[in-house]
Amino acid sequence: MKLYYARGTIAIATAIALHEAGLDFEPVRLDFKAGEQTRPDYHAINPKGRVPALVTDQGILTETAAILDHIADLAPSAGLRPSDPWQAARMREAMCYLASTMHVNHAHKMRGHRWADQQSSFDDMKAKSVQTMTDSATYVENHVLKGPFVLGETFSLADPYLYVACNWLEGDGVRVADFPRIVAFIEAMRGRTSVAQVIADDMI
Repeated sequence: MKLYYARGTIAIATAIALHEAGLDFEPVRLDFKAGEQTRPDYHAINPKGRVPALVTDQGILTETAAILDHIADLAPSAGLRPSDPWQAARMREAMCYLASTMHVNHAHKMRGHRWADQQSSFDDMKAKSVQTMTDSATYVENHVLKGPFVLGETFSLADPYLYVACNWLEGDGVRVADFPRIVAFIEAMRGRTSVAQVIADDMI
């Protein structure tokens, strides 16, 4: 498999999950500042011009939640998706929030052109992102983290996803020290071999 990613993006959640699952993959780094994600050769892989894109023997997957779910299917013994239906639903609930709200809040800081055309609108969205990301951190702190991980003591697919999103907080102007559960979660994640590997590989 090949994983197309850019440093610090949500694609790193896929890399962490692949390491957790013990699956071999070739990382292919895109330089967003150079616009490599906008070029025709990459659009042939992912016409959305975003990451992640996971190239497999069966085809290409491009959405984080779908890719993570596929990884859990490929390596069931890794236990990345809980067998209990309620816990699995709670895991997906957290992942849906990250995709639909927290990631969008983060994107407003730098990618206002997705929603507007005027510089004044970009400036307003960038300024607002401090509040919206703080609101997301508050929600994660009070309602998502049930222990060291999203599902309490049990590691799941939601944790790589949340870890990458939490790594955006400081850069988005959030006072991370105000959120002790998030601080503890980040430390717990950094203690995992999978996360140490992506840090060593300068992926995040």
